[in-house]
Amino acid sequence: MTPAPSAPTVRHRPREGTASWPIADRLCYWLCWVVGIGMCAVAAAIVVYMLVKGLSYLRPGLLVTSPAASPRQGESGGFLDPIEGTLIVTAIGTLVAAPLGVALAVWISEYHRPSWMARATESALEMIAGAPSVVLAIFGLILFARGFLGFLSQQAENGHVTGESFITAGLVMSLLALPMVVAATRESLSQIPARVREASYALGKTKATTIRNVLLPTARPGVATGTVLGMGRIIGDTAVITILLGASLHTEPGSGGPVIGLLRGSGSTLTSYVYSNSPAGEGNSPQKAYAAAVVLLAIVLALNALVTRIARGEAAAARGQKGGDAFGERRRFLPSWVSRRLEW
Repeated sequence: MTPAPSAPTVRHRPREGTASWPIADRLCYWLCWVVGIGMCAVAAAIVVYMLVKGLSYLRPGLLVTSPAASPRQGESGGFLDPIEGTLIVTAIGTLVAAPLGVALAVWISEYHRPSWMARATESALEMIAGAPSVVLAIFGLILFARGFLGFLSQQAENGHVTGESFITAGLVMSLLALPMVVAATRESLSQIPARVREASYALGKTKATTIRNVLLPTARPGVATGTVLGMGRIIGDTAVITILLGASLHTEPGSGGPVIGLLRGSGSTLTSYVYSNSPAGEGNSPQKAYAAAVVLLAIVLALNALVTRIARGEAAAARGQKGGDAFGERRRFLPSWVSRRLEW
């Protein structure tokens, strides 16, 4: 019998060293290494310091008790109300920003007409992304203090609309998350090959049906990534909370029933609680500030871990199992895959 041919030996090129590089290139290369290592060291130092300081003061009772005004830290309660406020504002901002951002991304990427309106929308998104949050907060306060928007917030005894509530704060917070959702969704849509759209059109499906049943399910990881990043931006902001939520010690519901009254009320979040209890704030309770900061840091790290997991899952799916194809083995069966996507 003829022996089976042996597999060819793959020889990889040796890794190129930097010794032959020009001096300027070598300096820039090592400078990049130093900057990267320095950034990692700074991030690790912040995380370790806050964990050490915060965990030394964090107790389970702080998570389930409301704040209390007291000159002694041991009697000033916990930060249950700021945790609830953080969840409420994040939920409102995400529920507004996620669908609106996906809709804007689809319109700009897939339709882009009228072209002048699409370009104006892109410029507006860039402006919102670069604007300081305190500017957006002041704009929101001026807007929601109008009389015809009084149902969104509380009213003073003289009938003046304050413009401060969880609803108004969440709506302004959605502007902070909107550019991230739009950018991540557009990036995912741009990576979908044109042949996917063409295959759907060849099956007689309309553009709207293709977007709904083919493109959006494929771009789901990018949508999720942008949404989680937007949530992190909402959780970490303080200016909007201070101006549009009042940053009060307790959650103070307004009128209109248990749910509507809560949404129309004022309160605080973990970021405003940390600031107010820091040595720079009025509370001057650094122990409580450290404890609340470690909880906030844990939430942010969990969101970052979720983004990393989504990105790695998307990258693994993009690598595929044959030749680094962008859609893996599924692309070989593209018509049937598109057909399954188009089933309703």
